[in-house]
Amino acid sequence: MVSLVSKGVKICVEVFYQSDYSNPINHEFMFAYRITIENNNNFEIKLLRRHWFIQDSSADKKEVEGDGVVGIQPVIPPGESFQYVSGCNIKTEIGRMVGYYIVQNMNNQSEFKIDIPAFDMTAPNILN
Repeated sequence: MVSLVSKGVKICVEVFYQSDYSNPINHEFMFAYRITIENNNNFEIKLLRRHWFIQDSSADKKEVEGDGVVGIQPVIPPGESFQYVSGCNIKTEIGRMVGYYIVQNMNNQSEFKIDIPAFDMTAPNILN
């Protein structure tokens, strides 16, 4: 697990290789990731947008952005957290994701950027 605190918001990421959805012969490697967003500010935040940078070990790069996460724009009260699971497919056994969220301070409607820590996606036994 990796974590990072950015502007009073803690982001924790856990990664899981999805062997049932991967096909190494066809260069398809599927990973799931669980993200926990913990609001340590004294105001509610609303997650408006996400922006991801994804790279595999062949230097294939993807950029993904959009509204909210998993189809919603969650509001997270002070001292509480929100957790979701999503996934990513890459063409090699090793990859990396990093990104950020745009969130809104629900008290004054201002928007700010929350960094998501970089995390590795590695198929089992590849580093032995």
